[in-house]
Amino acid sequence: MEQESQLARLGLFDARVPRYTSYPTAPQFGNSVTPDLFARWIQAIPAGSAISLYLHVPFCRRLCWFCACRTQGTSSDDPVIAYVQTLKAEIATLKRHLAPGVHLSRLHWGGGTPTLLQPDLIRDLAATIFDAVPMGADAEFSVEIDPDEVDGPRLDALAASGMNRASIGVQDFDDEIQRLIGRIQPYDLTRRVTDMIRDRGVRSLNADILYGLPRQTPERISDSVQKLLTLSPDRVALYGYAHVPWMSRRQQMIPSDSIPTPQERLRLFDTAARLFDWDGYEAIGIDHFARPEDGMAVAHRAGRLRRNFQGYTDDQADVLVGLGASSISRFPQGYAQNVSGTSDYTKQVRAGQFTTHRGHVFSGEDKLRGRIIEALMCDFRVSLTELQRDFGVTQAQLAPMFAAAKAQFSAMVDLTAEALTIPPHARPLTRMIARAFDAYDQSKAQHSAAI
Repeated sequence: MEQESQLARLGLFDARVPRYTSYPTAPQFGNSVTPDLFARWIQAIPAGSAISLYLHVPFCRRLCWFCACRTQGTSSDDPVIAYVQTLKAEIATLKRHLAPGVHLSRLHWGGGTPTLLQPDLIRDLAATIFDAVPMGADAEFSVEIDPDEVDGPRLDALAASGMNRASIGVQDFDDEIQRLIGRIQPYDLTRRVTDMIRDRGVRSLNADILYGLPRQTPERISDSVQKLLTLSPDRVALYGYAHVPWMSRRQQMIPSDSIPTPQERLRLFDTAARLFDWDGYEAIGIDHFARPEDGMAVAHRAGRLRRNFQGYTDDQADVLVGLGASSISRFPQGYAQNVSGTSDYTKQVRAGQFTTHRGHVFSGEDKLRGRIIEALMCDFRVSLTELQRDFGVTQAQLAPMFAAAKAQFSAMVDLTAEALTIPPHARPLTRMIARAFDAYDQSKAQHSAAI
């Protein structure tokens, strides 16, 4: 309780802060990045280098009430078929701008629900991607799978196309909570689909589970986590549910008075985290857990953990190209986001153009501050000596921003001439401590709760 009091005094239970999957964060993006500039950034990718690619499928058969992602419902395959044709045209435009020998280190299909694509569309889309950007050695092809929207033929098509990591959203296995969030997904169905995935030779499995859901209690989340552990996922993301009904209208279906308080959310997280620890998972960053042999745990121990728009990653590629409506790309030069509406996206792609409509060009201290924030989010530690080496800054230049963070958080951070470290008891504050190094105004952005 003393720790909870300290966290309360520092504002943890009232703060709304970025998740810092980028720096600067998406609300800071403006119109400085155009399709022409995006094309030049693509052309600047060195020949023979490895890149990552994210492909967004913004369609779902059902619109879960808890979800705030950019998706649209469809009961017909017609808009999905048309969208895949547009994706193929976008990939062809990308191919024309790429230098020879560029290949993939990571490919991720997200959404929405990528598994609502029928088998022929899956095979066709994968073949188009690999014709433009082939898979490199030891590359990873992951797909978000909805157990309620997948079957044997679709899993056959994904496995035959090279999928070697699958990601399943669980959220919670409690029947009442599933009804409250509009996501009915029984444990038996999830178990059956994970078995089908592994039967096809896909050995790497990710799972997402949420804390802070309506009427969730420590007992209920314990039961859901223990059921999840019977599936033996290699990685687990324990995300905090962001209740933002003013931003996502479908969340208005969830009664706000059933949402746990911030203090209760912290206890829910701690309950789940202890269960993962007892089962042999390593804690990764602020909200991930992995088996010791998993690539993410290996990268974490080696100090190679990274953070991008999908959360934590062991991918070391400098470039992430986003395909599809609303997708975000990351380059050494900055960020670029595609237009969000599928109709505008389709119109521009069919005109032979990239669809970039906003982004950010790195300037000033962006890269320095971005690295500080990423190191805090990944390792809970920033090496001042490494910053001086990698960014050509002096200790005198770094001192004011680190001294300010120390003054704000006092005993919650350890500061020496070598490094700033967040000790274990203060790690719930990590996003708030990271914000202390954010030079941009966050006052008007509607971020999620800090815990």
